[in-house]
Amino acid sequence: MPFTLRRRIGAVAAALACGLGLVPATATATADGSDVLADRAPTPTLTWSDCADGFQCATAGVPLDYANPYGSKIDLALIKLPASDPTHRIGTLFVNFGGPGPSGVDRLRQRAKWPWLFSDELRSRFDLVSWDPRAVSHSTAVRCFTTSAEQQQYFASFPEMPGDPSGEAAFYRASKDLADRCQQQAGALLPYMNSVNTARDIDLLRRAVGDAKLTYHGISYGTHIGAIYANLFPARVRALVMDGTMDFQGSATGHGNAGSTLPVDTRQDVATGIAETFESFLTQCAAAGPNCAFSDGDVHAKWRTLADRARQHPITVTNADGTTSTFSYSAVVNLAGDLAKPENWKDNAVVLQQLYVASGVTSFAAKPKGEPYLGNSAEAFNAIQCGDSTVPTSESTYSALAVSEDQRVPYFGRIGVFDMMSCAYWPQRAVQPYRGPWNRVTAAPILVINSRFDPSTPLKGAKDGIAELSRARLLVVEGSGHSTMYVHSTCAEKAKRAYLISGVLPAEGTTCPIDQKPF
Repeated sequence: MPFTLRRRIGAVAAALACGLGLVPATATATADGSDVLADRAPTPTLTWSDCADGFQCATAGVPLDYANPYGSKIDLALIKLPASDPTHRIGTLFVNFGGPGPSGVDRLRQRAKWPWLFSDELRSRFDLVSWDPRAVSHSTAVRCFTTSAEQQQYFASFPEMPGDPSGEAAFYRASKDLADRCQQQAGALLPYMNSVNTARDIDLLRRAVGDAKLTYHGISYGTHIGAIYANLFPARVRALVMDGTMDFQGSATGHGNAGSTLPVDTRQDVATGIAETFESFLTQCAAAGPNCAFSDGDVHAKWRTLADRARQHPITVTNADGTTSTFSYSAVVNLAGDLAKPENWKDNAVVLQQLYVASGVTSFAAKPKGEPYLGNSAEAFNAIQCGDSTVPTSESTYSALAVSEDQRVPYFGRIGVFDMMSCAYWPQRAVQPYRGPWNRVTAAPILVINSRFDPSTPLKGAKDGIAELSRARLLVVEGSGHSTMYVHSTCAEKAKRAYLISGVLPAEGTTCPIDQKPF
């Protein structure tokens, strides 16, 4: 996950004052081996209503605290695209698009009819349902500011990822300040915003739509939620697709003592995933010739020169509308590492070429403020991710790792060190990771899909995740980018569709080509 600053609180606070307890990461199981806390909670009633463009929307009330299932409720916003062939409808396909933080409601509205993600055949057999998980957007949301204007101003001036030690102190102060603000504004919610509770929410939603077992498509961070569900409710898995998959234990607590010595994306080795994908970008750019704006000359030498010059001074380029943008070293590295969407690679190459040409001109213009922050995805990202994972809490650990990781993976090593910095200061009462087990035998095997070169969820992490699961099979997409949401492969969609409809897994060792190269 490359670096990005990514209602009812009064009622919740009152409920907490009455003595609600925290939900343990694991709990006593039911007769079918499922988590007992979710089964004790009442099934939400969903009243669907039209909400434009063929979609239907509803709100589900679920427990804030599953240890007190009839206590305070929070709201979950849902959206559904009904199956186009009701006669042959199988059930509901729940979709989590990852993040964590962005709105699943908004994303399904935007992406439900992307044919490479949800083919006509798939949409004919399932209601597609997504939702905003607890903490996110249209659901009961974690908000760390009193007004949207305050929020936007805050993130617009947030220090960028430090490219050298001189920027670390300010970055640490700001990251701690964000954690403190979230505790002050939303502290009553934070201990309950973890993915263990989201997995319980999913089981309530499954019951609410009337499905005996869960059919689920988790993308990126949605795979972590899916893995937790599979282990809390193993007998209730009908079909589960993990698309852009991580090392689940590595994300939650780390292996061995890594949870206290390495940040999440460092122990997931996201930096190597970015570096390998950037190498694929440069190689394909060079091969594309004029179709890639950065292709003239030795692309590797050009990149080294650009990065070295950006270390020495900011680089200013003139935009098409006559305005200017100024890039620091960190901004240049983050642009180079922005590789999740291959359809954006041509545009990124244009900007890299502009920066390379302009990099010989010294400029000390003010740093760009960037686009105003909208929604609550940065707060939700931290609330969920920091609640889900143990991380080091000493600033000196991060400072030392910034040096060693920069040496191990030049340019991109620091991203994995600093991209979740506020988690180091997160209130410990709210850190509630799922601690396993990860290998409970599920009622159906799990399909794992991953790109060969993925900058956000590297293939090695997907293989580690599969090794942790009891029954899973890997399908590799021979492309570069993050998940089949962005790496288009008709072959992979067909394999996914066959599995979701009929339960048929692709043969062991199957790979799939991509539909179109980035350049």
